[in-house]
Amino acid sequence: MHSFKKTLSGTALLGLLAFAPACSDSDSGGSGSKAADTQSSDSAVAWFDLLYDTCRVQSLSPVVASRVIAYCSVAAYEAVVPGMKGFRSLGGQLNGLDELPELPKGNHHWPAVLNAAMADVLIGILDAPNQATLDAVAALETQQEDDFLADKVSQETLDRSQERGAAVATHILAWAMEDGYSTFNNCAYTPPTGAGLWEPTPPAFAANPLQPCWGKLRPYALLYAAECSVLPPPAFSEDTGSAYYAEAFEVYDTVNNLTQDQLDIAQFWADNPGTTGTPAGHWVSIIGQVLQQYPELTLEDAVHAYARAGIAMGDAFISCWEMKYIYCYLRPITFIHSATGINDPAWTTVTGINTPPFPEYTSGHSTQSGAASYVLEDLFGELAFDDDTHAGVWPMRHFDSFTEAAEEAGVSRLYGGIHYRSAIERGLDQGRCVGKNVVDEITFRE
Repeated sequence: MHSFKKTLSGTALLGLLAFAPACSDSDSGGSGSKAADTQSSDSAVAWFDLLYDTCRVQSLSPVVASRVIAYCSVAAYEAVVPGMKGFRSLGGQLNGLDELPELPKGNHHWPAVLNAAMADVLIGILDAPNQATLDAVAALETQQEDDFLADKVSQETLDRSQERGAAVATHILAWAMEDGYSTFNNCAYTPPTGAGLWEPTPPAFAANPLQPCWGKLRPYALLYAAECSVLPPPAFSEDTGSAYYAEAFEVYDTVNNLTQDQLDIAQFWADNPGTTGTPAGHWVSIIGQVLQQYPELTLEDAVHAYARAGIAMGDAFISCWEMKYIYCYLRPITFIHSATGINDPAWTTVTGINTPPFPEYTSGHSTQSGAASYVLEDLFGELAFDDDTHAGVWPMRHFDSFTEAAEEAGVSRLYGGIHYRSAIERGLDQGRCVGKNVVDEITFRE
């Protein structure tokens, strides 16, 4: 595991703090541009904060949000990587991603390249961007362009940087079109029936579970969706002495006897679509907060962290959804309500946390949190941070490491009444396997 100081782009902490974020043509000769490890992370944080808000405003489902985040993360990295000494492009490394077009000669302003790339990819990757999203993207792009000019970036360099950003976006969007989304998005599916299998759950009792073919999408770094498979869930049984019954009763008993801290955890990590930026967006928010809480981190560190986490979470959802539709495991509320199960038809999950409309095993919260925490801890080490993602709604929480946050995110689903313990613990393991694959198989830094 890298220590924190070793991640700071090879520059001493005190030296980094002395750099100003502005960049002009005079900062570099005609053969190069001011390096990304000398520039503020602010431009990237602003775009990924907007990405979080976009997932909320567009009411994206968790899996679709993970795809949007993954492609935006790769676009941001590819926009800046020519200005990152010792780093490699992901072209030729991620599945199906060809090498990017050669960088044109002349100075580039890397925040401006990122600005143009993110504006195009964020709009282009959405199925139907609403007017609020279109307006927000246009406003941020214009604001950053004005800021760059105010910081003495020449119009010539800005134009060249915008052209490069647009070229990066075109390349990334062409890559995205070949991932199977157009074929497998909300595919036709008839759920299997039988003891222990998923059934529609209250309150909506949606007959068609969410995204049954998501596991068929092209992964980003995994060779195939089931590469990080985990052990099967406990065998379904109505026997009160069985392992399955014990797990179901644990959910039932835990929700019936929640402590205030457990309730706070359940609500903080719920990340409901439509009212938040979804579970994957929560980790995007965490990265932005870390970058702001440790201002010595640079633009280089920002796009590196976002790319690692975006790829890992994209693959985590593909991997998790493959497991969900292999096992089609029933949710706790179904067994708890059943006359042949725990037989308490009045029991409910935690208020405001409805059972999601898809199979239980493994836990999506756990899998994607395990993946994100693994790649971030490998990059930054055991870094303490405050998470105020839901400012004004739920109180800020403090974590001593990314692993601690991931484990709390996982167990929050037990406290909410959504998942059995095996789905949480094996989901975390599944996600760590995905994260390890990203670390081991993708070369970011030479």
